[in-house]
Parts: sequence; structure tokens; C-alpha cells
Amino acid sequence: MQIDVISDTVCPWCFIGKRRLARALEMRPEIEFEIVWRPYQLDPNVPREGADRATYMKAKFGDGPRVSAMSESLKSEGLREGIPFAFDKIERRPNTLDSHRLIRWAAAAGIQDTVVERLFAAYFLEGRDIGDPAVLEFLAADVGMDSIEVAELLAGDTDIAVVEREAKLAGEMGITGVPAFIFANKFVLAGAREPEVIAQVIDKALEADAEAAE
Repeated sequence: MQIDVISDTVCPWCFIGKRRLARALEMRPEIEFEIVWRPYQLDPNVPREGADRATYMKAKFGDGPRVSAMSESLKSEGLREGIPFAFDKIERRPNTLDSHRLIRWAAAAGIQDTVVERLFAAYFLEGRDIGDPAVLEFLAADVGMDSIEVAELLAGDTDIAVVEREAKLAGEMGITGVPAFIFANKFVLAGAREPEVIAQVIDKALEADAEAAE
């Protein structure tokens, strides 16, 4: 079964959703899954060089008690999935276009999932600027990709239009938030839902395939 995951690399709920998806897949060990990561940009208007995160977050969400409560809630949910969010380490709010390009190139090597995990960890746990080409080159090398080739690709405009078009397509499909999961091109599940819920949707997709075959 193919599962398309629409996500953004600066979305903490997408990191949580990734871990919950992994747990759901473990509940269905008899099924062979193909996970395809699709791009989405929560804010494509962030400059390509990124922005100061503290300033960006204050402008977008304010700095009242509600924001602090939201951050603590995310930390709590993250710990449930083994993710010790370190928001205090993050200094830049990157434009995520280049990180999505890297994910796209990782598909050819069959390591998309590995690259997505590494990007999430780099941003949310280590505070790295995943919009910086040098950081992306380092992360690519860290997971076994050819960093020289990645550097050359990042220096040009390879796949920029494709990623932008695909991210826009998600919006045209009615997806207004991430993560979103598409199961076998039949069912869409929005949000970082619990593994049990994800497993139930997997079962529904299997049932739909069985009925179509009959």
C-alpha cells in the first residue's frame, strides 16, 4: 500500500505524525508499505535566506500565555513519541523549499524516510537552519547521499518549479494543514492522529481494494 504523507519540515506536528505513522505500520506487519513524502509549505513567503525565528513567531502568534501553553503542549506530545523538542535552540525560521528539494532527491536513493527524519531532528532537536544549503549538504552526507552532487543541485534551480507546483497542488486538493496522509489514493486523514486511528484507516483502504477487486 502506498501512503502519501504531505508535510512541512518546520511543522512540529508533522514530526509527531511521522512517529505515530511508524507505530501504526508496526501494527500491520503483514502489509508492505511504500511511504512517499510530499511537500507543503506552511509559509512560502518566508525569504529564501530565512528569518529570525523569535521575531517571526511573535509576529505570527504573539507572545502571550497562549503561545507558551501551545509550546508546552507540543513538548508534552513530543515526549510521548520520543521527541524532546528543543525550541529554545532554534534561531532561524527557514524557507523550506530547499529541504523539500532534498527530500525529493532522496527518493531516487530510496532513503526519503531517513532524510525526513534527519531534517526533523536537525531542526527541532539540534536547532540547525535547514534552509541553509551548507547545512543541507552536511545532512545529505550524514545519511549517505553525495553531498557534492547535492551542493551542485542546490546551487541551481533543479526541481524548484516541481516542488512549488506539488505544494500548491496540496492546497488545490483541499489540504489546508499538515500532516495529511493519503492511503492508497482513496482515503485522506488530516492531523497527527493516534496510531490506532491510522491503522483503522489502513484497514478501510484494504477493504476498499478488496471490494474493487471483487
